[in-house]
Amino acid sequence: MGPQVLIAEDEKQLRELLTEALESRNLRVAQAADGVEALGMLEGRSSIQLLLSDIRMPRMNGYDLVEKALALSPELKVLMMTAYAEDHPPASALRAREIRTLRKPFDPDRLCDLVHEMLSRP
Repeated sequence: MGPQVLIAEDEKQLRELLTEALESRNLRVAQAADGVEALGMLEGRSSIQLLLSDIRMPRMNGYDLVEKALALSPELKVLMMTAYAEDHPPASALRAREIRTLRKPFDPDRLCDLVHEMLSRP
């Protein structure tokens, strides 16, 4: 069975820490170093249920990734991460569906709880 969660994060250490935290909670995880790589993975994997994406990344930012990802998979759940207070999902994305934002730094346990909560919803 394929990954449930796709992490799109350009900072390698954080991406690996998040993967370790989610896998310790029995979630299957795939990793992408930027939005372009993440989109390519989403195109080939229908098992991904949740996208955990940084907002500010090289090549394709999180907003563009989410827009393209939801066009491919409208039922995809989205959790965005940012270290910048001024970053927030565009109003059109919020109107279309629930997109949550988590401010960095955050507790990995808080992230895991939020991911489980989002995955448990229809």
